[in-house]
Amino acid sequence: QVHLVESGGGLVQPGGSLRLSCTASGIAFSANPMAWYRQAPGKQRELVVGLNVDSSTYTAPAVKGRFTISRDHAKNTVYLQMNSLKTEDTAAYYCHIPLGSGYWGQGTQVTVSS
Repeated sequence: QVHLVESGGGLVQPGGSLRLSCTASGIAFSANPMAWYRQAPGKQRELVVGLNVDSSTYTAPAVKGRFTISRDHAKNTVYLQMNSLKTEDTAAYYCHIPLGSGYWGQGTQVTVSS
C-alpha cells in the first residue's frame, strides 16, 4: 500500500523560506518520477516542480530560481526548498507519483503573509 505524507508547511512572511518534505512508504522515489503540485483557493491544481528518475527536473516558470527539488534515497523522502516566497505562493502543496492512477499525499498548507 502506497502512502505519501507531506510536512513542513506553515505561515511565513514574504521573502521567507520553507522546506517541504514528502516521505513515501510502499513505493520508492528512486524508481519513480514524482512531482510537487499546489492548489490555491478557487484555482486549479498546478504543477510546481517535477523530478524524473534520472534526476532531471522541470520547474514551473512562476517558481523558477526560487524553488528547488531534491531527493534523499536513504530516507525515501523528497524535499521542496522554497525561497523568496511570495504571497501568490500561498496554496496547499501536494506530492504526487504519476504511476497507474496516480498517488497523492494529503497536502500541506503554505501561507505567505505579512
